[in-house]
Amino acid sequence: MENNFNSFDNLETSIRKSSVIQERINLVSTHMYKQFLEYQRSTMNASETFVKITDNMESTVEYLKQSFAARGVATDSIYFEENSEKNVLVLHILWHTISFTMKWNNQPQALYRGVEMPMISNRIIALKGNFYELTKNIKEEDQLQAVLEHEVASLFIPAERGQNCIIKINHLGNKEFFINHMDAPREFLLKVIETICGGGIYHEEQRQI
Repeated sequence: MENNFNSFDNLETSIRKSSVIQERINLVSTHMYKQFLEYQRSTMNASETFVKITDNMESTVEYLKQSFAARGVATDSIYFEENSEKNVLVLHILWHTISFTMKWNNQPQALYRGVEMPMISNRIIALKGNFYELTKNIKEEDQLQAVLEHEVASLFIPAERGQNCIIKINHLGNKEFFINHMDAPREFLLKVIETICGGGIYHEEQRQI
């Protein structure tokens, strides 16, 4: 008789444990599914944005060529390249090289918002230099850090079309600029070009010991 009671107690304990596991796992899966849906939508928005950046870059190159040709400057070194995966753009403007990439958007990632909820978003990184030269001979798992060392700005693209994209520019202390989805491709491209080409390059000098 005692064995039957023990079996009943064990069964009841087992049911309670299963119920707790199911409840808590359900909360986790609900949370992850929400992130997954936001990630899917932000990925779709980012892909569309990158295509529009490419279109704007094509127009920008043509305007640059016209502007410099009118000043008697050779325009052979004004062009851009796109990789076959269509996730890297390299823009050449005379002595400047600027790269844009939307690699590393391979999982839901959020932009920290302080007291607000983190914003699940895709990220397009703009960097000074040639992406391929900067990542050459670097292990794939270490390439992102190499790119971030040369980051000029990033564009964070959320899932909801009614929510603004965010541009963060490094030399302004990561100051944030809010911009709608329609204008984001053009404004991000122009801000990066203005940031890099609007400055200058100093001569290197021997360091004082």
